[in-house]
Amino acid sequence: MSKNAYIHKVLPGSPGSALLFVFHGTGADENQFLSFGRELAPSATIVSPRGDVSEQGAARFFRRTGEGVYDMDDLARATAKMAGFVKAHVEAAKPLAVFGLGYSNGANILASAVFAEPGLFDAAALMHPLISFEPQVQGSLAGRRILITAGRRDPICPPNLTTRLEAYLRADGADVTVEWHDGGHEVRPNEIEAARRLFALSLVGAGGKKNG
Repeated sequence: MSKNAYIHKVLPGSPGSALLFVFHGTGADENQFLSFGRELAPSATIVSPRGDVSEQGAARFFRRTGEGVYDMDDLARATAKMAGFVKAHVEAAKPLAVFGLGYSNGANILASAVFAEPGLFDAAALMHPLISFEPQVQGSLAGRRILITAGRRDPICPPNLTTRLEAYLRADGADVTVEWHDGGHEVRPNEIEAARRLFALSLVGAGGKKNG
């Protein structure tokens, strides 16, 4: 469990506020969502790791053999490593709440961490995740807010798999919201607003619990 398990950047926020972990898509790096995270959660400290797997030079968080065909052993490795990284930062910061946001491959590693450690994140925004396997959630997601965003014409993440993921998460007790748009794999303004709402509501909820 190390704060330096990944090359990463930290954008400090208000002391005692939330920690927001942001996870980039394939081929991007730790800079992709740093300022975006600040926009979505202005008071939070933003932590942005870089994927430690290279796919022909493109950074990813775990290996695959094709689109949606994952190396499940490497996914397990990456999930355990990421959970340890998140826990180390949480332990050091002792934040009011812990949030996650990921896009594409970043959404997939975030989702996998949520399955493995349901208590790790208070809220998670999964932007265009592709979960092609049946998740085994290690506990209950009751009380956890999860946003899934998706495109109805996404060539990478078929809508039926988005709907299936929603059903899995609901069955495990999560408070799930799905935000659709009529396009493809790109992020559109309605998704951004949905993520902003998710973190604002979750921060208010966390403050209420702390003061209650």
